[in-house]
Amino acid sequence: MAGGGVAALGVHTERAAQYKGRMTLAVAMTCLVAAVGGAIFGYDIGISGGVTSMDPFLEKFFPAVFHKKNSGSKNNYCKYDNQGLAAFTSSLYLAGLVASLAASPVTRNYGRKASIVCGGVSFLAGATLNVAAVNLPMLILGRILLGVGIGFGNQAVPLYLSEMAPAHLRGGLNMMFQLATTLGIFTANLINYGTQNIKPWGWRLSLGLAAVPALLMTLGGLLLPETPNSLIERGRAEEGRRVLERIRGTADVDAEYTDMVEASELANTIEHPFRNILERRNRPQLVMAVCMPAFQILTGINSILFYAPVLFQSMGFGGNASLYSSVLTGAVLFSSTLISIGTVDRLGRRKLLISGGIQMIVCQVIVAVILGVKFGADKQLSRSYSIAVVVVICLFVLAFGWSWGPLGWTVPSEIFPLETRSAGQSITVAVNLLFTFAVAQAFLSLLCAFKFGIFLFFAGWITVMTVFVYIFLPETKGVPIEEMVLLWRKHWFWKKVMPDMPLEDGWGAAEGNAAPADKNHK
Repeated sequence: MAGGGVAALGVHTERAAQYKGRMTLAVAMTCLVAAVGGAIFGYDIGISGGVTSMDPFLEKFFPAVFHKKNSGSKNNYCKYDNQGLAAFTSSLYLAGLVASLAASPVTRNYGRKASIVCGGVSFLAGATLNVAAVNLPMLILGRILLGVGIGFGNQAVPLYLSEMAPAHLRGGLNMMFQLATTLGIFTANLINYGTQNIKPWGWRLSLGLAAVPALLMTLGGLLLPETPNSLIERGRAEEGRRVLERIRGTADVDAEYTDMVEASELANTIEHPFRNILERRNRPQLVMAVCMPAFQILTGINSILFYAPVLFQSMGFGGNASLYSSVLTGAVLFSSTLISIGTVDRLGRRKLLISGGIQMIVCQVIVAVILGVKFGADKQLSRSYSIAVVVVICLFVLAFGWSWGPLGWTVPSEIFPLETRSAGQSITVAVNLLFTFAVAQAFLSLLCAFKFGIFLFFAGWITVMTVFVYIFLPETKGVPIEEMVLLWRKHWFWKKVMPDMPLEDGWGAAEGNAAPADKNHK
């Protein structure tokens, strides 16, 4: 393993000002195709909630829930409280958690493309099993294969986007993953709205159409170029330079290429990336890899997206009205991601995360107050208050869509040095899926137990994570990935955590030049 000194940095000095290149058609096309992986993730998030509210699906696989739903149960909050039904949604994310850890060595040793293709093939197999399911074990097995696909795709696609994008446009282009995710959610809600009237097999169509983005991801993975970073790391330096010149639209790539080579030299000395990531010098990145995805899920967004139709029906909305409301929230989420893409590389990550967190807190509290005062276990919301709840939930989704939604993936994908990048992304995805699994499995029971207090529960977590960003996250806007390690040594807190480095080979100059910025990095 690499020791201290400059070897531990990988990049010896800051060269970002010397980077050349522009946004090219090659980058636009590769990012567009790769981001389809996000559509797979989003489609499944959106489709499962609508399917689990369809009577033919419930009657076939979850008859106990079907009978409770249609028996005139007095407790509106507990109609869908069933661990088997929750397992249908959550099993995918548990499988994805395991697969994301297995994907790390594949991504590092065989390239980002290999993991993208593996994810697409697995998702195709899972979609096929789901559409043909005749019993619950077959349905759950299909969900597990979908989870494997998501684990590989979510591990590789954000890395691919970060490494292909020019440093000054990385935030916006990286958000293609989240934009595709929100488009997948919106599309799934529209499809559910249409297939609910196709009885008794509409749910099969909803689940089967997941094969479309999976096919696009598989074909795209076969046609995409590999990232220069991955090629150089795997000993194909000349090919990596040719790809770099093509995607930057210029032959003057010496500065960026040198950074990649230096980072690769260190990466190839690391035999155990997961062990290396635990070292003190990687402590800031490890903390972000755990906290950012955990906080993203603890906003409560997935509870709304998974169970939007179920949630709205629990509040007294009819079947059509609940699906219509979930379509509306999906549309808001998609459109708000466009706001983030347009502002993230101008305003920065911190401003969006903090302002989005404040708006989400206010919205969660308002929904809790309305439900606490005007809605109960055995009474319905009036039309005016129902509209108010939908509007406030849309405002919550809007804030998430331009802040924690895309940035919960963007920040972890851009902060790791090359030698721990695949391992760090695996941790990010694994934590995201672990918390997604936990929330998906527990939400229906929590809704039954906490009632309107579930929204206050999530508001508390949003408060914690907003304070966390303000104190511990430096601004990563415009910082090249290979030079990100220098950023942590300027931060008032993390520079105390990281080990001391000797002043040699340009480090002293880099540190000295950056010293005045210390006070500007919270």
